[in-house]
Amino acid sequence: MTVRQSIVFNGDLGSGKSTVSVEIAKRLGLRRVSVGDLYRQMAQEREMTALQLNLHAELDQAVDGYVDQLQRDIAASGESLVMDSRLAWHFFTDALKVHMITEPTEAARRVLARPSGPAESYTSLEEARTKLRERSESERGRFIVRYGVDKARLRNYDLICDTTRANPEQVIQHVIDVYEGRLGADVLRAGQPLLLLDPTRVYPTEDVSALRGLWDADLAAELAESGEEPEPLSIGYTGEYFFVVDGHRRLSSAVRAGLPMVPARLVAEVDEPVVGGMSAVDFFTTQARPGLIHDWEDAHGITLPLPEHALLDGGPVLAGEPGAGA
Repeated sequence: MTVRQSIVFNGDLGSGKSTVSVEIAKRLGLRRVSVGDLYRQMAQEREMTALQLNLHAELDQAVDGYVDQLQRDIAASGESLVMDSRLAWHFFTDALKVHMITEPTEAARRVLARPSGPAESYTSLEEARTKLRERSESERGRFIVRYGVDKARLRNYDLICDTTRANPEQVIQHVIDVYEGRLGADVLRAGQPLLLLDPTRVYPTEDVSALRGLWDADLAAELAESGEEPEPLSIGYTGEYFFVVDGHRRLSSAVRAGLPMVPARLVAEVDEPVVGGMSAVDFFTTQARPGLIHDWEDAHGITLPLPEHALLDGGPVLAGEPGAGA
C-alpha cells in the first residue's frame, strides 16, 4: 500500500472543505493549515469582505505573493500535513489532491447557515449564491492570468468529491480510503482522477427505453444493503455537467439504491475527445436531448436541470414538464 505524504484540499465554497479537512487531520494525526482562514484574517485586517479582497488581489500581487511563498515553504519542508487551500495542488507534488464540489444552491444554503463574520456575510440565499459564484470566478481568472493554471480543470486533481448529498462522515471515510489505497487505486494508477459523484446529478446519454431490459432491480437492492462501491462509471464533463459515457445500468442502480456518491473515472472533459474525435461538450450537446433527460427523470424520480442547449433544442418543452418556463 502506498500512502502519499500530504492531503491538499480545494474546491467550491460551501463544499465542506473545512469540516472534512479538520476531521481528517485529527484522525491521521497531521497538522492542518488553512489558507482560507489566512485570507479571511487578511480581509478583516483591511476591513474588506472576502470578495473585495479577491478583487483587490487581482491588482495587488503582494496579497497572493505572501500566501504563495508560505505554501511553497510548507511544500518544500517535507512535512506530512493536511492543507486547505485553493492553490495548494499547484505547489505540492507528493500529495493526494482533493477537489470538492457541490450543487451551487446547496453550497449557498450551507454558507448562509454558518456563523458570519466581517469578511463573509450574506443576507439571503440568492445573495450568497451570487457572491460565491463571483468569488470563485474572480479566483479562477486570477489564477489563469497569474499562474497559467485553471482550477476548474479536473485533471489537476487525484480525487473529485461531490458532497451535495453525502454527509461529512461519508466524505471523510472515502477520502481516507483513497489516501490509504483502499479505494480507487486502479483508477489513480492509470493516471486518471477518481470521481465520487452524486448519481442524481449525472446526466444520461442513452434512451431509457434502450436500457430497460438491462436494468436489474436486484443490483440496486444489493448495493443498498452491502454498502459496497459499484464498478467505476466512465464519465465525461463539459465544465459544468457530468454525463455517462459508459455505465448507465450501474448509474441507474446507484440512484435507485439511494447512494450519495458513486465512483467514476474521467474519460474526457471540455474539449477533450470522447468518441470519434467529438469533444465532451459537443458529445453532451448532441446526446443529452430534452426528451431523453425527462424520461430518465421520470424513471428515477429525480430532477435534472435542463442544460442551456436542451432548453434551446428544436423539440419543445411541454408545459408542466421539468424546465418549462425556465
